[in-house]
Amino acid sequence: MAVLHLLLILPLLAYACWRDLSARMIPDAVSLLLAGIGILPRLWLGWDAALVSLASAALLFLVLLGCAMRGWLGGGDVKLAGAVALGLAPAATWDFVFATALAGGLLGALYLAGPSFAPRLAPAPGAALLPRLAAIESWRLRRRGPLPYGFAIAAGALAALLANPQ
Repeated sequence: MAVLHLLLILPLLAYACWRDLSARMIPDAVSLLLAGIGILPRLWLGWDAALVSLASAALLFLVLLGCAMRGWLGGGDVKLAGAVALGLAPAATWDFVFATALAGGLLGALYLAGPSFAPRLAPAPGAALLPRLAAIESWRLRRRGPLPYGFAIAAGALAALLANPQ
């Protein structure tokens, strides 16, 4: 069941990362699908496991919502983290939060150092998608734009799922 769960959420996490990088927006449908896929293995273990996971995911969601209200995190990131936590046991949720914080710290350090290394790229009209994305990201780095925190959340989710197969 754990391998199937991982195989189902990997494409969704990859898509969330792509959308977060390209548009700094994580679609609600991704979070809803992750929540639906995540609760199934917990229900397989019984109602108690599902309710405990729901409670820990709700607590994480509320804490992150407070962070989002202060402007420290985006709303899509809050929903994505809550959806991932729904499919985890409470102990694995702690691992998820810890791994996400570590990945987010690394991402933040890269973005702090980035402006001094980011070249000034200008995409040519009609350029391919990746060169345009590189130019936009270079511009975001130089102006100290927001982090694509979906990458940190995806890394934390993978670390928690690999460390805690259910």
